[in-house]
Amino acid sequence: MPELPEVEHVVRALRRVVMGRTIVAAEVKLPKLTSPDSPSKFVRQVRGSTIIGVSRRGKFILIELERTAASPQSGRKRSRKFDGVKNFVLVVHLRMTGKFLYLSPDDDLPKHAHAIFYLHNDKRLVFRDQRKFGVMKLVSISRLKSTKGISELAPEPFEDGFNLAYLQATLSRSQRTLKTLLLDQTKVLGLGNIYAAEALFRARISPFAIAARLSAKRSARLHTAIQDVLKFAVAHIRGSISLAEGFSYGAAFETFWQVYDREGEPCGRCGTRIRRITHGGRSTYWCPRCQRR
Repeated sequence: MPELPEVEHVVRALRRVVMGRTIVAAEVKLPKLTSPDSPSKFVRQVRGSTIIGVSRRGKFILIELERTAASPQSGRKRSRKFDGVKNFVLVVHLRMTGKFLYLSPDDDLPKHAHAIFYLHNDKRLVFRDQRKFGVMKLVSISRLKSTKGISELAPEPFEDGFNLAYLQATLSRSQRTLKTLLLDQTKVLGLGNIYAAEALFRARISPFAIAARLSAKRSARLHTAIQDVLKFAVAHIRGSISLAEGFSYGAAFETFWQVYDREGEPCGRCGTRIRRITHGGRSTYWCPRCQRR
């Protein structure tokens, strides 16, 4: 599943190619993708809208749309409203296998293409999802922050809200293990299984330590490690994303993993064998010597 750094690069790639483009038509081939809206309602709402922004909240991709229509007299675009709202947001969650593709008219439509947006420059923005777990929904700007799934999210890891005081207060209220807590997007945002393991290794803390028992010194190390590992991942993914071919999530960063998916290999710090167990339903990797409780 793509984690925050990968989603950030999808956002940047989309921003480069679809900003200012108008959706002249659309198709939805998987009805549950836009539930509770029907495909016909969804298509009717996005048709004729212009993409004026692409951003992210956690792992949600936010594509801001302005509804426009051509004036029959002049052919110029003018604003129009649906349900009293002019600007709204297409909220997308990629889940496990969702990908965006930016295709030319001559490109073959790939398998598992569940949503197709026809742009005014003759390109197509295609949402492909082999496992069919992806989600798309339309939300007005005014209701975005209160939308289920977004309203519960913790502060963004690179913004002021995610400061040391916030993390320490969050840890102090939880009797869960650190690894479990770090995967909870309502507590700490942006860490999936990979980067939680990497952050804990950087901080030299066991994934099985109880959150509320973490000392002030170790929680400060963890705060720094969380931000550092996410910044490092964003920096090293660089231009590896391709909207022509999709994106293999995590592949660009795997050569930099220090513990994740390295069971039995020597730790780069101390030489001890990296261990793995299933913890909280997920594989957990750690160095038993460097990461003591």
